[in-house]
Amino acid sequence: MRRPALAALAVTALMVLGVTGCASGSGGGATAEHAGSELRLAIGGEPEDGFDPTLGWGRYGSPLFQSTLLKLDAGMNIVSDLATDYEVSEDGLTWTLHLRDDAHFSDGTPVTADDVAYTFLTAKESPGLTSVAGLADAQAVDDQTVVMTLEKPQSTFVYRLTSLGIVPKTAHEADGYAQHPIGSGPFTLVQWDQGQQLIVERNENYYGTKPEFERIVFVFTDEDGTLASARAGELDMAGVSSSLVTGDIAGMKLVDVPSIDNRGVSLPTVPDEGKTTDAGAPIGNDVTSDLAVRRALNIGADRQSLVDGVLNGYGSPASGPVDGAPWHNPDSAIEDNRPDEARAMLEEAGWIDSDDDGIREKGGITARFELLYPAGDSVREGIALAFADQIRPLGIDIEVVSATWDEIYQRQHADAVLFGWGAHDPTEMYNLYSAHLAGIESWNPGFYDNPAVQAHLDAAMSSTDPEAANEEWKAAQLDSAGNGFTAKGDAAWAWLVNVDHTYYVSECLDLGTPQTEPHGHGWPITAGIESWKWTC
Repeated sequence: MRRPALAALAVTALMVLGVTGCASGSGGGATAEHAGSELRLAIGGEPEDGFDPTLGWGRYGSPLFQSTLLKLDAGMNIVSDLATDYEVSEDGLTWTLHLRDDAHFSDGTPVTADDVAYTFLTAKESPGLTSVAGLADAQAVDDQTVVMTLEKPQSTFVYRLTSLGIVPKTAHEADGYAQHPIGSGPFTLVQWDQGQQLIVERNENYYGTKPEFERIVFVFTDEDGTLASARAGELDMAGVSSSLVTGDIAGMKLVDVPSIDNRGVSLPTVPDEGKTTDAGAPIGNDVTSDLAVRRALNIGADRQSLVDGVLNGYGSPASGPVDGAPWHNPDSAIEDNRPDEARAMLEEAGWIDSDDDGIREKGGITARFELLYPAGDSVREGIALAFADQIRPLGIDIEVVSATWDEIYQRQHADAVLFGWGAHDPTEMYNLYSAHLAGIESWNPGFYDNPAVQAHLDAAMSSTDPEAANEEWKAAQLDSAGNGFTAKGDAAWAWLVNVDHTYYVSECLDLGTPQTEPHGHGWPITAGIESWKWTC
């Protein structure tokens, strides 16, 4: 079946809050100093491993230096980029892509199907986060045609085409590519002073709409340093967490970008029977393995209060990991902040406060567990502490614990963890709930397993019809029989908030309509950088 590159998987375009005009008498951030040709951005996201897409660079946003075969526009529609169109065989195994003939890498060499095939095959064998493990082979038919063969049908493979930046085979095989990338994207790397700054310049060989800006300086500072630089008028854009949005900055407007970037509590769904993973990590929790406890946590939480109190209102209550996406099932959302119903649910399940200490017990087990969050993450700390305070009156004691990621990875199958997820791709939903992936890295950390849900997940992943796949994704969240991984079903997680991404931006800089952003790694705000313009 032929799939034009404009085939849509639409989400309503979300408008950016804040004016785009220029305030009178304002320098507009660093605009006056860097008139017209240069931008100075402090938006975090410095990659430790450099800028190699085959190792995961660009997975959570624009790869900037490289182009992708397809891309998502501001409305989350799949549109053409390097590929003008593509066909998928009836069995879903063969994907044939036709490339544009005017694309060149920044070193002047043409982009060919051989480079595309090399990129995907290299990513398949790389230890990065590129998710092309289901690729069987990729072959160039001619300079502008590449054929990719999958091991089995995979409805989400189209999102590999929107996220994996294409690298030139010859240059990539040389040492040091990650530090000195060559690509066909809108910018080229000039200088990288790790931990300090990255300087990029416009790629004059870029085939698309060339950005207005000749040079961009990415400044790497912590959030306090970023805010100080913004207040000093040294930046054109400053990315800060919503918890730090407390007032106006002269010459800058606040841009609030909605996202599919959520925070949720993973809940071990199996009891502690002394089992461990192959690496020796403990599995199971006798409190959270009780369905009544997990459902009480979900209906007893007050998510809007978390948004208002911790996120300063820059976010929304989360009903699951994919709110707002085409594959989200709105019927799975629950009405929360119902503490009386949560207490009744616990009583009925046998969780009683027999000694009047405020904490329930059942069968000799006290309703107490630890909730881990990554040390140094003030937003997750705030959410975790507020959530624990909300739940305590239900008779469940949650001890909030700061931990390193190494500690979290060791304990994530036995303790609750406040994770952050969110992607422009339903594959992540499969990873978080598939029993086939339980205990693999941080996929399905709670060892959740429901055969009915697994059947929906497998059907969605293997479907050759995008609409049919979306219906199966929705059924995995909640189906007509009441099966589902969401709060109305097995309540395998307690999803709490969706986090808006907040930026202070020069009043003279118009970002157009930014794309709904995924989880906050990389530089997702730059996905539409070709349309950014000065207005004054």
